[in-house]
Amino acid sequence: MVKGMIVGAIGAVAAGLAAFYLVAATGHFPANADAQPPALEKWIARKALAAAIAREAPKNPNPVAETDANLIEGIKLYAVDCAVCHGAADAKASHIAHGLYQKAPQLAKYGVEDDDEGETYWKLYHGIRMTGMPAFRESLTEDQLWKIVLFLKNMDSLPSAPQKAWDAVPSLDKRGGA
Repeated sequence: MVKGMIVGAIGAVAAGLAAFYLVAATGHFPANADAQPPALEKWIARKALAAAIAREAPKNPNPVAETDANLIEGIKLYAVDCAVCHGAADAKASHIAHGLYQKAPQLAKYGVEDDDEGETYWKLYHGIRMTGMPAFRESLTEDQLWKIVLFLKNMDSLPSAPQKAWDAVPSLDKRGGA
């Protein structure tokens, strides 16, 4: 009886995998960026991301000192590498951001100030698969990545000079305020 239950369980798993394959292979699983993803896909992606960050994100504090110069450098790097998807101080999404799946958070509105710095660093360093979030580990130095993290951690409470630099980052929303 136990042998029959094991065979039945293996058969059920195999049938489920075969059905999933057929749905994907025949184009019935949404692959377009403007489609609503199935709940299972979202659940798997969230679980996998959370587990990877918990296991791999740096636990050490940000090695970059919180100075106006470092904050301004982080803002400049953000303006070049991040604002096209995550927006400027006005929190208006660019045309690119509107077309992304998953939607890139507009960080001036939905910031990451409460996130662990190691988590933010991990996302910048590794990127996030199947979201449009690139890995910057080969294009930015560790120091540059930590400066962006420093800015993002403090973007809601910037001193005067960094705040002026942040406010000067041009909006990429070209829809005339729409």
